[in-house]
Amino acid sequence: MVRKIILTFSIMFCFANADVYEDNCVKCHKQLPVSIDKFFYNFLLMYSSETDMKNAIISYLKYPAIETSVMSDKFIDKFGIKEKSKLNEDELKEAVDIYWQKYKVFGKLK
Repeated sequence: MVRKIILTFSIMFCFANADVYEDNCVKCHKQLPVSIDKFFYNFLLMYSSETDMKNAIISYLKYPAIETSVMSDKFIDKFGIKEKSKLNEDELKEAVDIYWQKYKVFGKLK
């Protein structure tokens, strides 16, 4: 029973606070000619598991570097490396969790 309540509140919290993802991720990525899902699939190809991928994204957002980017050299030459995220740890985790839920392919492929 307690688990159900916690799960319900967690889901409600994620949807109620979806703005952290929309306001801080989607808003900037809309300005690029490459859709945000392309970044997701590049990370997925490189890291494959949910945990590894989320950790890699969070690490990259905290400490962006050419060496840890999943984008091509051509993309980086044209658009550069993003600036360090101004989100705190909890906001980063929340945004990456929302991102994962939106684009994950596991369980969706037939």
